[in-house]
Formats: sequence, structure tokens, C-alpha cells
Amino acid sequence: MEKRKKTRLDVLIVDRGLAETREKAKRAVMAGLVYSGTERLDKAGDKVFDDIPLEVKGQVLPYVGRGGLKLEKALQVFPFDVGGKIGIDIGSSTGGFTDCALQNGATQMYAVDVGYNQLAWKLRSDDRVIVMERMNFRHATAEQFPLAPDFATIDVSFISLRLMIPPLKTILKPDGIVMALVKPQFEAGKVDVGKKGIVRDRAIHERVVDDMVRHFASEGFHVAGLDFSPITGGDGNIEFLLFARFTGVGGIDPGLDVSAVIDAAHAQLKKNA
Repeated sequence: MEKRKKTRLDVLIVDRGLAETREKAKRAVMAGLVYSGTERLDKAGDKVFDDIPLEVKGQVLPYVGRGGLKLEKALQVFPFDVGGKIGIDIGSSTGGFTDCALQNGATQMYAVDVGYNQLAWKLRSDDRVIVMERMNFRHATAEQFPLAPDFATIDVSFISLRLMIPPLKTILKPDGIVMALVKPQFEAGKVDVGKKGIVRDRAIHERVVDDMVRHFASEGFHVAGLDFSPITGGDGNIEFLLFARFTGVGGIDPGLDVSAVIDAAHAQLKKNA
């Protein structure tokens, strides 16, 4: 009896004609679109039997990471065009935000992350991307960014978003834009975070987001927009998109309705769950 062979999942996806390249195969896996029967396969590098059934359901992720979908929505709902501008991606990870910004015309991106070797090769080898790995942004200085960024995107985990603000104020151009993810699971106190690190309580979401809006304003940012992320975090948490301009004079747009955004997030994302 012939022994069954094993192949890397991303290679097998390409061999089966389900994706044009391994990079696209990896994106499909990352997006949770690859199934063998009813089982979702979530690791592109895993070796699987050559003869297993494989199916790619839905549209392949257009970016190197899910984060790109979050910035994509921000660029759709907030009045800002990254075209021709320099940006800094704080907490770049695989580079979803960086990829989305470049695809929308950004001329240069600083990809900053405390981790190492996470950024997708497509971006690592792109001349428009300055890779800044093993960097704790809390200790970043303006001298490390010779071309001051016009805008910043922030997607950090296991640390409060508030801690990113002091260094950012010294690096961002005057009137620079911030599009940041507010993650309640890393802002609420431990007592408010439920099982598996998930915050489900609407009241906690509203308190955390309202506090963050006020904090940005107190730091000299004019908070001009708020919405919810179109997808939940990898752990299932609802996250929120904050849009602000560094004016030096803090403020909050009078039309900003935190409660309405929280309601919309719970209605839409729970419906999709």
C-alpha cells in the first residue's frame, strides 16, 4: 500500500488551482476561507495529506493581513485621503494597514512593531516600506523618522492605546491625522474582561470608547470621527475606529455620538456572528 504524501497547505492550494500564488493562498488561509469538508484550516505552513478535500469559500483577502479591512473602512467613512502622503503603521504585524495604505496611494510607510520577522515579504521587499522591527514605540523619537509622517495608523495589543500618544505627538506633522483602533479588551480593567479575554458588555464598550475620545482631546487632538471595525479581532472582540487630527488644541466634533456607534456595532457584528 502506497504511503500517503503530505504537502504544505499553501502549496497544495496553489497545486489545486484554488489560488494563483502561495502569497494569495496564505491570504485565503489567514482570512479563514480554506476548508477541508467542515473543518477550517488556519495554518498555511501546516503539512496536510495531498488527497484531502479542499475548498476556498468567499473572496480572498485583498491585503496581507486582516487589518487591511479595518483601515479600508476607515478610509471609506472618514474624510481623509492617504494618496501622496507618508504614513506610520504602529503595530504593523504582518502589514495589513501598510498594504492598504500603499494600495490607496501612500508614497511611503514606516512599519513599526515590537516583534520581529512578522511583516509579509511583499512589503518587506517594497522600497516604499521602511521596516522598523523590534521597536517599542513608547520610546520612539522624531530623529528616527527623517521624513515626518502625515498620518498614523495604530493597531496595538496587550498595551493601552494611550501610551502611544506621547511619542506620536513628537513625530507626527502638525495637523497630522491619526486613525486608531480602540480595543476595549486592552483598555478596560481586568475585572471587566470576560472569559477568553472578550468584552461583551455594551456599557463597558461605551465607557472605554468615551474615555478614549476624551483622552485624545486632552492630548491636543481634535476627534472628528468614530466608527466600528468591520470585523472583530482575532479573539472575537468588537473594536472601534477613532479618527483625529493633531491640532494642538484638543476638541471633540459636536456631532460625535459614541452611544450610537456602540449600538450600531453591536447590532451589525452580533448579526454577523
